[in-house]
Amino acid sequence: MAEVKLEEISKRFGRVQAVKKLSIEVKSGKFTVLLGPTGAGKTTTLRITAGLEKPDEGEIYLDGRRITDLPPQERDMAFVFQNLALYPRYTVFENIASPLKARGMDRSEIEMRVKRIADILHISHLLDRKPVQLSGGEKQRVALGRAMVREPNLFLLD
Repeated sequence: MAEVKLEEISKRFGRVQAVKKLSIEVKSGKFTVLLGPTGAGKTTTLRITAGLEKPDEGEIYLDGRRITDLPPQERDMAFVFQNLALYPRYTVFENIASPLKARGMDRSEIEMRVKRIADILHISHLLDRKPVQLSGGEKQRVALGRAMVREPNLFLLD
């Protein structure tokens, strides 16, 4: 796991100040929860950390290295979206495997990793199903599996 630090992060969307001068440090191996009402900036903060949004002000560090301007694919983070963002036409196996396929990983390595994660999350029996055939909790585990299979240094869960 990695240490992440946000320094004086701010983000506006038009006239709306979504995040204002937020500074937070999460030590390696620790969990941190952002609490607040709808519109408080929790999702925006996660999206900025992941590189999906650019902060208007402030800096982001991962293990002491400035990553503010790095694109998402170079940040070694996995983001589980609030809406889970599963591919409806893919099977559970294909959903979990998708980030590994995108990186051109060998098919046998993909199969081994997906099966290992599915065992951990108790969803091995679902690998041939499509998201529409799953319960809400099963969909959450698939989205988590898709994040875990990459073996990132940081997990962001919305």
